[in-house]
Amino acid sequence: MLKKKIWKKLLTLFFIPGILFFFCSTSVLAQSHSVAPHDTLFLIAQRYGTTVDQLSRANSIANPHLIYPGQVLAIPARVHNVLPGETLWLISQKYGVALTALIAANPALSPHNIYPGQKVNIPGSAGSGANTDAPVGGTLPSRGGRGFSPGEIDLLARLVHSEAGSEPYTGQVAVASSVLNRLTSTRYPSTLPGVIYQIIDGCYQYSPVLDGRINLPANNTAYQAVYDAINGWDPSLNALGFYNPAKTSNQWVRQQQVTTVIGNHIFFR
Repeated sequence: MLKKKIWKKLLTLFFIPGILFFFCSTSVLAQSHSVAPHDTLFLIAQRYGTTVDQLSRANSIANPHLIYPGQVLAIPARVHNVLPGETLWLISQKYGVALTALIAANPALSPHNIYPGQKVNIPGSAGSGANTDAPVGGTLPSRGGRGFSPGEIDLLARLVHSEAGSEPYTGQVAVASSVLNRLTSTRYPSTLPGVIYQIIDGCYQYSPVLDGRINLPANNTAYQAVYDAINGWDPSLNALGFYNPAKTSNQWVRQQQVTTVIGNHIFFR
């Protein structure tokens, strides 16, 4: 009887951790690849953004020069540790994968709010590379039937961050909405870059474009504000522009119809 109890304890100590190790080890394998004729580990590693050594270790391959057609290889996932100031869009650019693919590979993460220290799974970029302006396995965010690419979202987020980074969150959404509202007005260009970079009578419409702040990376709050605006929240009340009366002497904007005031910004049509 005593021997049976001892064996049960031994099984508990060794067998169960073995099960846990098995599941933990398989969780880092993102996908599989069926070896095609003329494939080599080097070519496969290049295709999925990994290394020959990682492929060999993940598949217990003793001779990295010896693989055969039909052999199924487990592709180890790439994991990125989030750094301060990073967003999923910036990480997608760093690894050359589509933002939509990155979001799909990380269902447990908020696409708008990630934090330093979080781990992001980087999907394999099979083929000649991912197009960050095209949807992969999903649809682009849209407003009124108009889709917006990750590049356009990043551009608008950078404008929001540079124009209203110190404003209340509602004010940041209002800034994003006022820019998007111009897309449906015949007075302005029909594309988001066209609206943001527009010059009228020699004047830039947005000061960050003039002084270069538009090129600074946006934070997560600005991205969230852009998504909220795209999803239909418009605290600007259909405004087509905004200004800070303490920072501009332009008389034209002061003569426009005011829709609302949020923080330091007056919104107008």
